[in-house]
Amino acid sequence: CPPYNADFDGDEMNLHVPQSEEARAESILLMRVQDQLISPRYGGPIIGGLRDFITGAYLLTKDDTRLTVQEFSNLAMLGSYEGELPKPAAKGKEGPMYTGKQLFSLFLPKDFNYVMTSKWSKGTKGVTKDVVIKNGELISGIIDKSSIGAEEPESVLHRIAKDYGNIQAKNFLNSILIIVKQYITHYGFSYGYSDLELPDKVRETILSDIKGSYDKVFDFISQAKKGTLKLTRGLSAAEALEAYIVNELSKARDVAGSTADQSFDETNSGRIMATTGARGSSLNIGQMAGALGQQSRRGQRMLKGYNNRALPHFKEHESNPDSAGFVKSNYRDGLSTLEFFFHAMGGREGLVDTAVRTQQSGYMQRRLINALEHIRLEYDGTVRDPHGHIIQFMYGEDGIDVAKSDHGEAFNINRLVESQTIIDTGKKASKEEVSQLAKKYTKTFNLRLRNLVTKALEDAKLSKDGIEKVCKKGLDLYNKTKVEPGQAVGIVTAQSIGEPGTQMTLRTFHFAGIRERNVTLGLPRLIELVDARKNPVTPTMDIYLDKESKTSREKAIETARNILQTKVSALISETETDYSTEIKLHLSRNRLKERGCSVDDVMAALESNKKFKNESIGDTVVLKLVDESDAPT
Repeated sequence: CPPYNADFDGDEMNLHVPQSEEARAESILLMRVQDQLISPRYGGPIIGGLRDFITGAYLLTKDDTRLTVQEFSNLAMLGSYEGELPKPAAKGKEGPMYTGKQLFSLFLPKDFNYVMTSKWSKGTKGVTKDVVIKNGELISGIIDKSSIGAEEPESVLHRIAKDYGNIQAKNFLNSILIIVKQYITHYGFSYGYSDLELPDKVRETILSDIKGSYDKVFDFISQAKKGTLKLTRGLSAAEALEAYIVNELSKARDVAGSTADQSFDETNSGRIMATTGARGSSLNIGQMAGALGQQSRRGQRMLKGYNNRALPHFKEHESNPDSAGFVKSNYRDGLSTLEFFFHAMGGREGLVDTAVRTQQSGYMQRRLINALEHIRLEYDGTVRDPHGHIIQFMYGEDGIDVAKSDHGEAFNINRLVESQTIIDTGKKASKEEVSQLAKKYTKTFNLRLRNLVTKALEDAKLSKDGIEKVCKKGLDLYNKTKVEPGQAVGIVTAQSIGEPGTQMTLRTFHFAGIRERNVTLGLPRLIELVDARKNPVTPTMDIYLDKESKTSREKAIETARNILQTKVSALISETETDYSTEIKLHLSRNRLKERGCSVDDVMAALESNKKFKNESIGDTVVLKLVDESDAPT
């Protein structure tokens, strides 16, 4: 449940009952559900249809859905529709029939115009902009997650909330969801084992594809043994081989998954749920019907365990991908004992990760709230702390309340122009008229918004009346979306940073195995930023070369050498130690050359050490312990 971030596995809530009239009025003003449709974190809706509602909306608005007059009337009544019923648009065996799209259209505002692409169309590679709503009629397209889903910006729901207000959005959502729930209940939508069965031919294809990938892996291994494997920069031979193998095996899993996924037709319940965005993804279907794929731990294959093998059931240094946790089976056919064990190893990491992450992100959020709780908005539009120190001259640089905004903008000017164009008549306004009107109505706007609006109006081919209407509506929306004095902006900020923290993964991500690029990402990096730590864990720097160094490889390498910190230990090939008196450091010629150092440089570096006397013999530096005469007791 996104608005409360609650799941129903035992979560508890507290109920507070405001007593006085004043407290009740304030609570209603601040906390009514319909005013929470838009999230103050990113200005998009966070309340909407989930799971069954989305599947149901798809089944209802499919092109071939037909309803008898009786069914249509019952459903319309459930959605508390009070107007006149439209004329049935289709014919059936028993007389006139309604389409599912007509039922959906009953609850759209009559002057609503919108065009968008549904998830279904994206997933089945159909036409873009397939959902067309004209004057409150759904003309074509399927309603799914991208139209009425929770946390879906620029959806039909989002547009209704923004353009027609929260009350209308609440009524729209209530009616549609009740109808969809009723419709899917009568439809009888289910998912079972039989929905995962594949024809033998497809199964064979999947197995032969996996075998092909295995052969490639064996080929990589034999290349590595001969030393003919193409190396990537920054990787040793073993690391490069591992990167190639992991890459090949992940391809194998994807191919198996998509083969399985594509062999199901569009009436398959799993496909419907994954494609409309109700639940799951094609990856889940692939793992249930195709192959589970590589199990990993800390982003690597299961390589460690016993001596040179993961489990005692394998030979040492075995090259077969099975021995490092690649699972050929799928959930439908079940895993073998060893596969199950590897899968459990991979799954355990997920559990530990989740437990650790919730603690860390909870603690980070607490620190943030404590740091920002006293910051609020004053009556002069500034953001200040209790001492009256100004933190920001204007909240968010534009004084707009994100929760009332449209993705952080006061209003979507292109959207206003678009809906005006559909109904606009008359002669196109001249440039002077446009700039005059723009100047008149955008006086109070901040510079960025003023420029945006003026440019959009100049590009729009609207009549003078049309331009004026757009300006009036824009100004009206702008005044409505201004942030109110006394708003606890510090708390909202802290919550908006803390809230995504729980969803972030903890593990650092390996940048395709390039060691230099092993960057800290996700929660640890966020915590690092919030704490403003002096020393980040994996600092990186991009250095851009000037014209001369750009073209020559030697110059670039020289620059890199000069930047690199060189320690004496990096230049030594071996050391000999006579524990009582001396240490011999044998320097490596190659390493000296690589780092552009000489024996004298090493001697100079060791000068500062007063405990030893230094001598150099060829490429060997000898450190002799200085006898400290025992101080008289």
